[in-house]
Amino acid sequence: MRRFPTILISAAFAVALPLATLPSSAWASGDDDVSKVNGSVTVEAGQPAGDVSTVNGSVHIGDGAKVKEANTVNGSIDLGDRAQAKSLETVNGAVTMGGGSRVGGAVTSVNGALHLAQGAEVLGKLSNVNGAIVLEAAHVAGGIDTVGGDITVGANSHVEGGILVEKNSGSWFNWGGKSHDPTIVIGPHAVVQGTLEFQREVVLKVSDSAQIGPVKGATVVKFSGATP
Repeated sequence: MRRFPTILISAAFAVALPLATLPSSAWASGDDDVSKVNGSVTVEAGQPAGDVSTVNGSVHIGDGAKVKEANTVNGSIDLGDRAQAKSLETVNGAVTMGGGSRVGGAVTSVNGALHLAQGAEVLGKLSNVNGAIVLEAAHVAGGIDTVGGDITVGANSHVEGGILVEKNSGSWFNWGGKSHDPTIVIGPHAVVQGTLEFQREVVLKVSDSAQIGPVKGATVVKFSGATP
């Protein structure tokens, strides 16, 4: 997870770009790339687009739309219901995936929450440094990785590749906020395949109907019912 987006971080300081030629917002309805600064980008519902990126703005991908890579600095990414992307990557922003949406690669954020609605699927790694990670009956094939984020693997969710909570190294990745012990919840009938490894103190709560792999670095606290 340490290979966070150098290109995106560099882009945040690219003040020499020709801002005058870029509108304050942009809409994509074809398969061309869309790249801009200081404004949001929207891919309309059901439409294809190429790579979509912005600095100081959000990326909105409509229901049923298909894009390649979606990147932003200082903004969120919203992937609509049944929408598809190859990867999603942001610095200082949340990522939200709608119901039945699909990402063929990784979904990453430096400082931002990650939320997968029912039926959403990530075929690569789901990772951030800070921010809550929530799965609602969703599927992650490449594992979950965080440093300071709480993780909720909700009821009927499926995670392959395990879970890793990395040691807080005190590097520049750990921007802002008071350090706390992350809470990891594995909900009813959820399945986590692979090792659950914790390199720092965490609170690990696992439903008595969930299935998990080996646990390293934490003690499992069992619970019954829908939530701990």
